Amino acid sequence: MRLWHEYLIPQLPRQQLLGQHRELAALRGNGWGRKHATVDYVFDHSPYKLYQFHLLVLHTMQERGYTPDHHWFDPTYRGKHCAPYTDLTPVPLTTPIYPEHDDAYLQVCRSNLQAKGIIL
Repeated sequence: MRLWHEYLIPQLPRQQLLGQHRELAALRGNGWGRKHATVDYVFDHSPYKLYQFHLLVLHTMQERGYTPDHHWFDPTYRGKHCAPYTDLTPVPLTTPIYPEHDDAYLQVCRSNLQAKGIIL
């Protein structure tokens, strides 16, 4: 599981974009707070940041003609098997959304994609 650097989201091939959506849906749902070495940093931030990141993916999906479930556009939604947030406070949108997504992380993501034969 990995969150791609937000700069790469609009450029991701179909498989990686749709995979990113699935991973974000899992993290927003029952995966919230479950340890995973690659994405543990998201749990140091408000879940609203995860929603902001997911919006980037959802809008990219729409631009490509996909129709993601409209429920994911609701910041309190956590999937079919998880109760919605009742007290989720919005946080300001920052660039990057996650401060961990710096230039070094961008290079890690590019290297990971390159190892899969994807050059962006």
